[in-house]
Amino acid sequence: MIGSMSSAEVVDHSAALAAGQAALREGRWAAAKAEFERALTGRESADALAGLADALWWLCEAKPSVRCRERAFVLLSKSGDAAGAGRQAIDLAISYLVNLGNEAAAHGWLARAERVTGTLTPNPLQGWLCLLRAFLSGLPDSRDLLHNALEFARTAGDPDLELVALADLGLALVVADEVDDGLTLLDEAMAATLAGEYERLDTVVYASCDMLAGCSLAGDLDRAAQWCRVADDFMRQYGSPFLYARCRVHYGSVLVEKGQWDRADEQLRAALWMAEDAGPGPRAEAAARLAELRVRQGRLDEAAALLAEFDDAARVPIPAAAVYLAQGEAGAAAAMLERHRARLGDRRVELAPTLALLADAYLATGDQESAEEAAEQLARVADQSGRPYAVALAALAQAGVLAASGRHADAAERTDVALRWFERLDLPLDAARARLGLARLAAGTNPENAITEARSALSAFEQLGARRDADRAAAFLRDLGAAGRVGPKRGGVLTRREQEVLRLVGRGLTNPEIAARLYISRKTAAHHVSHILAKLGLRNRAEAVAYALRELGS
Repeated sequence: MIGSMSSAEVVDHSAALAAGQAALREGRWAAAKAEFERALTGRESADALAGLADALWWLCEAKPSVRCRERAFVLLSKSGDAAGAGRQAIDLAISYLVNLGNEAAAHGWLARAERVTGTLTPNPLQGWLCLLRAFLSGLPDSRDLLHNALEFARTAGDPDLELVALADLGLALVVADEVDDGLTLLDEAMAATLAGEYERLDTVVYASCDMLAGCSLAGDLDRAAQWCRVADDFMRQYGSPFLYARCRVHYGSVLVEKGQWDRADEQLRAALWMAEDAGPGPRAEAAARLAELRVRQGRLDEAAALLAEFDDAARVPIPAAAVYLAQGEAGAAAAMLERHRARLGDRRVELAPTLALLADAYLATGDQESAEEAAEQLARVADQSGRPYAVALAALAQAGVLAASGRHADAAERTDVALRWFERLDLPLDAARARLGLARLAAGTNPENAITEARSALSAFEQLGARRDADRAAAFLRDLGAAGRVGPKRGGVLTRREQEVLRLVGRGLTNPEIAARLYISRKTAAHHVSHILAKLGLRNRAEAVAYALRELGS
């Protein structure tokens, strides 16, 4: 205890505590962690424990953060600091719910926060308690609670509470299908937050995650991308504010749609790791989005492997159906999507991608009537929502139905509408697919234009690394008598290790032999070979051998 410590040790504790707090304010999370751990050497204090909990939280170490915060709560409660204990209890409720997926523990910590602050008059945390009750309740209850939290925030002059409540209310409105009003509130919350109106850095986390979730539900990823660009300065100084698995999934999805697939891969794999402690829901979302990326890359086996752990395909309907469709099992894809459509009911904001894929699945089965019905419903959804992405998807679905009935001129007009929207929204894969669709429609009447459009699509597919799409575009060009590829599909830069693996592939070694030669696991060797094929746009091992002999002299 302090009485048995030297004055130098006491000074050292205070200095470490101050250094830790300074590091937190500057976003130097690892340094903050080290200082708070030093402050706790020989002396346990609530301030140091709470600071260490904050640093660990920013470092995505959720379980250790919770343990430190629980101990800080106990110390503060014993010392009679009801407000301090209440603040820790509120943060624990949020961490248990969002980081660890434990709703029961979250409710327990809300109750504890209410009890320890119940004697305070006035209660400085009353607005936060109201906000947390809203967070743990469903619509429509949450809306009234969030309005109450806003009133508390404005009365108390609490900018963090006001910004988080605004963002939460915006997301609640989007979920309730009041999309425009919800996005307006989310825009306001993000503008004020990124302008620096907050006092607590975690306010940026809460507002950013609400914004990404709302934009994802609304199918407005362009808006999300614009806000992520505004947040670049914050990210450079403090790191990513997407500290929850679901938020990281949404961020990765934005990067996927915008064609930044290497960064998306990194973010989605991080989300999968973060979701280990967050329960099956967030993990399924992370696996689903990573599988969607793998489908776009043409890596179907990897997509299927990601989804294999989920016996209930209802958790991952879109990517599972996309895999079925890509493998030629369109009937299974349509059946899965029909079940998902029934579960969604009239939740307009989530229907568009499901209906678009469903129309494709029915066209692949030859059921034109069902495809037309799905396309018509998608057009109504787009009409009602007014969201540009839904409008583009509806136009493309209509084009598919028209083309199937032989109305190629009308189909080309609808495809062109979709293409213009996709280009305006900066969605490179969707735009390239629409352009290849235009090429197919023009093949019979204007082969020169068809070749021009197909080559443009092929170039985009190769740049993205969309192998299956590139294969289709190249095959179409060959059918028209035009040159397709003149070399590898994508000049991805190989790492030094991948170059070593490629040389051994060129010498005819199997994956187990490569693993033994390089002292790595067989699984790692297989992953290296898979990545090499993807980066170089090679279809199989034989092409990799030929490439290695030609380029590396193996």
